[in-house]
Amino acid sequence: MSDNVYKHIQLTGTSGKSIEDAVTTAVARANKTVHNMRWFEIVETRGQIDEGRVNQWQVTIRVGFTLDD
Repeated sequence: MSDNVYKHIQLTGTSGKSIEDAVTTAVARANKTVHNMRWFEIVETRGQIDEGRVNQWQVTIRVGFTLDD
């Protein structure tokens, strides 16, 4: 096992479907410009209510990625 150094970023994904979809949306978008992502941690979960119903999920995650050599 090699020794790694990780940098962390914080992202907020949104979805009208689910918490999992909000996380997936955030990771997929970050993957376009952030390389070597290794893990995520859910930091906060929020939602929007419209007319008494959950309208949208907002999930903030901390993502760790390894630095390039």
